[in-house]
Formats: sequence, C-alpha cells, structure tokens
Amino acid sequence: MIEFALFGAGRIGKIHASNLVRQPGVRLKYVVDRHAPSAQALAHAHGAQVASVAQALEDQAIGAVVIASSTNTHADLIVAAANAGKAVFCEKPVDLTVARSRESAEAVRRNGVVGMIGFQRRFDPTFAALKARIEQGEIGEPEMLIITSRDPGAPPVDYIKSSGGIFKDMLIHDLDVFRWILGDEALSLHATGSCLTDPKVAAAGDIDSTAVTIRTRRGLLCQINTSRRAAYGYDQRFEVLGSMGMLQAGNVRPTQVSAWTAAAVSTDVPEPFFLERYREAYAAEMAHFVQALTKGTPVRTTIEDGVKALELAELATSSWKTGAALDVAVEEQRQLATAA
Repeated sequence: MIEFALFGAGRIGKIHASNLVRQPGVRLKYVVDRHAPSAQALAHAHGAQVASVAQALEDQAIGAVVIASSTNTHADLIVAAANAGKAVFCEKPVDLTVARSRESAEAVRRNGVVGMIGFQRRFDPTFAALKARIEQGEIGEPEMLIITSRDPGAPPVDYIKSSGGIFKDMLIHDLDVFRWILGDEALSLHATGSCLTDPKVAAAGDIDSTAVTIRTRRGLLCQINTSRRAAYGYDQRFEVLGSMGMLQAGNVRPTQVSAWTAAAVSTDVPEPFFLERYREAYAAEMAHFVQALTKGTPVRTTIEDGVKALELAELATSSWKTGAALDVAVEEQRQLATAA
C-alpha cells in the first residue's frame, strides 16, 4: 500500500484525487490546502484527513505526494518532498523561474526519488497513437510540426497577473509536445503575439494570441499558434509532415455522430475545455505514476522535461518582448552567466 498526500484541493486537485484513489494499492491519506473548506470537502470525499504541509511530509508512512497547488508553491513543495524522501508528481509548470525549476530537478536527482511533471498531453490516447506511428516509420522522417492550441476563453485577469504569462501558463504544454513529438531540441526560436480578445489582458501585461516558430538542431521546423478565444470550443490538434506522408491528430468531440441533411453535414463541436478533453489523459498519467512507484518503471515526463519546457517558455517571452529571433544556445549561456 502506497500512502499519498495531496497538496491543493482546487479544480485539478479534485481530478488527481479521483484518479489516484482508483489505483490499486493506493491510499490518499492527507489533503493539504490553505482553504480549509476545500480541503475538508475533498478529504471527506475520499476518506482522507486534512493536514498541514509539515504534518504530511513528516509522516514516514507517506510514500508519495501529488502537488496540485498554485504555481508559486510548486518548487518549495518539490524540494521539501524530495528532501523528505517522498516520490513527487507535480502539475505544470515546475516554477515560474528557470533557476528555481532547476533547483527542484536537482533536489529530485540528489535524493534519488521518483519525480514526474504533469504534462498530460503525452498520455492522450490520440496524441500517443500518433507518436507511436511516427516511431514505427509510417511517414518516414518527420520534417515539420504544426500545433494549434486554442482555449474557449481567457482565464480571470487576476489569474493572468500571477500566471507568469501565456507562454509559461498555456504554451508550456505545446512546447513540451514539440520536444516530445519531434524528439529534438530547439536551435532557434521566434515568438510574436497580440492582444486580440480582451484589452484587460493587455492591461495585465500579457497577450492572448501567439505565433511561435522553432528550428531544431536537426533543422526540423515547428509552428505553434495559440489563442485564448475559440468560440466553438477547446481546439487542440496538430499535424506532422514527414518524408513519406503526414499524420494528423484532431479534436475530441462529445460524440462522433455526424448529421447529413440537404442543408449541411454537421458534427459536434469540440469538447468545451481541458477537463473534458483530457479526461482520459489525466487518468492515464496518474496510473503511469503509480506504476512507476510499484514496478520501478521510468516516468515518461520528468521534472527535467518541465525545466526544458520552461526554458523555452522563458525564451519565447523574451522573443515576444524584444521582437528578436533568439539563438537558444546563446541565450542558455547568457542565463547561466547571469545566474552565476
């Protein structure tokens, strides 16, 4: 029996708690959240106890933690949990700063604990099937990846102000998908953006629409287009062009029924938001984490993957603000020199 502590009883914490307790050989022992009513309600729903951070981490019976609290708590909790010898699953991003993210990854490595970051898109059945078919050589050598990622609407402005910006909050997933699907690292990156959906987003210092172009070390190309507004639902799809053809991963709809009439052919619009779109992916990633703990298999999305995606998000933010295309290696050396 592996006993877990969950940090964060909000929207994503509830999802993880529900998926966690479905795993065999797992018990959710503690729920930790600064908002006592939320912690109490979630703990009651799953037969757990409400605890403090210290109580949860000092309990020797706790073997692993799930971190689903606000982003500004992630790094501190990862480091504390790793130092206490607990396995760590943490929602994205690792932190809002590259330096603290690297410290978190180092703490996981130094303590020899399992560390996993919540990039659930790698566990989406459609996306994972496309990746497998690339690896089987179905379209030859991949050459170009085009990612479309659009939310149905922007989050509240108060959230945007503390989110780290669209590249760290929203595109962090797409930047991970880029590395995963093409199996390569960025050589150069150019990002641009506008505020097209709500002037309040601009007033908060952010943008809501972006276009990012990446060239990899092997010369492959990736284009990512994102928007905080898609009137028709949650739009998540991409295509990979290869030397022998193309693979596309489309949207998920509530049903696959098509209506054919004299007036038009119609289908359901995409799922309304990420909770519905990635329902299966969230369940699969938690099952994968538990399997890593029980069978010793490596995790598919490491804390280091979270660091790499955040590094790209930081570069994209700088590129947008300066209007310049950035050489990734040069920027990495500059960041290391600044940190030193």
